[in-house]
Amino acid sequence: MDESAPVVRTPRVQSVDRAMLLLRAVATASPQDCTAARLAQTCGLNRATAWRILHTLAAHDVVSCSRDSGRWSIGVAVVDMAQSAGTDTIIALARTRLERLSLQTGETAALAVWRQGALTYVEEVVPPAIVAATWLGQTVPLHATSTGKVLLAFGDVALPARPDRRGLERFTETTITSIAALEQELGQVRLRGFAACRGEYEPSAWGVSAPVFDSAGRLVAVLSIWGPGTRVSDERLEMLGPLVHTTAASLLDR
Repeated sequence: MDESAPVVRTPRVQSVDRAMLLLRAVATASPQDCTAARLAQTCGLNRATAWRILHTLAAHDVVSCSRDSGRWSIGVAVVDMAQSAGTDTIIALARTRLERLSLQTGETAALAVWRQGALTYVEEVVPPAIVAATWLGQTVPLHATSTGKVLLAFGDVALPARPDRRGLERFTETTITSIAALEQELGQVRLRGFAACRGEYEPSAWGVSAPVFDSAGRLVAVLSIWGPGTRVSDERLEMLGPLVHTTAASLLDR
């Protein structure tokens, strides 16, 4: 090592360093430790400095403070940024897995997310030499697709588009049109960890889907494999289900 070589220092701004320390402290603090005084202590700052930085962050909705308790919490701006960046990150991570799944199975592999009030396909890989209809950018009904069943089984119970007995539209002969039958199938989805569709929305689309969870256990995306019923038979669905479940479970592993 050349000891005479100049030391290259990364330029840093002290106030930004302190703001990031406080932001991380707010995100990880227990309820009793998220007052300005305790946060300042955690970050090694005096109270006045911490107070000014917290209020500056609050002006940008990065943190917020309860007037009643004086406790600080993460603000809506961080949540909005995380959701936006999160989808892009998931799509980027999913591409390689989708390519591998498509080559391994010879079928279309796709990723869907909940976006603007609808379940939408945001990434898709079609196997070489296979001509298939694309689902990219399309929205799908929840009760008539394996992707939608995963969302109903593992997603937010307050989902605005959750179907009721009037919303179970029939698309094909195999579409589920009974709430009781749908709930029974969703129970199986939760038990097995993946959902199946047998031409219930499009007669030619048979497939399986599995949930992608974040580190907090929240459903953030749905991974799918699908193809025509001439290739994706009932027996093959039973083989593809565990495969898509395993892939979806490891999707966010770095």
